[in-house]
Amino acid sequence: MLTVITFGTFDLFHIGHLNILERAKKYGDRLVVGISSDELNISKKNKAPVYSFENRKDIIKGLRCVNSVFKEESLEDKKKYIIENNANLLIMGDDWEGKFDHLLEICNVIYLPRTPSISTTETVEKIIFLNTK
Repeated sequence: MLTVITFGTFDLFHIGHLNILERAKKYGDRLVVGISSDELNISKKNKAPVYSFENRKDIIKGLRCVNSVFKEESLEDKKKYIIENNANLLIMGDDWEGKFDHLLEICNVIYLPRTPSISTTETVEKIIFLNTK
């Protein structure tokens, strides 16, 4: 059985999130998703997510392409999470290109192209812009 693992915040769930998760699932039999805790998101982005970890977890867990989810509490523990979940393949968006190549010693790594013209940051900026008109 081939297990694929990926990670993300998945705040303000949008089509780019769905696209990468569905594409990742096509590479294996199981898709395991590490979702950044609220605290991890604050530490890496200097802001809290709009939706709580529990809400984000429920959204991702409810997707047909996702087999299981877990809380990612540390960026430095990716290797531990891969081993714990018996993952054979790590898939990330190509904005992370090369950042996880050190994990090739324990699993394959693929960087998939992001969905063009969509991001959570752009969505937030658009909402702010529309509300200031």
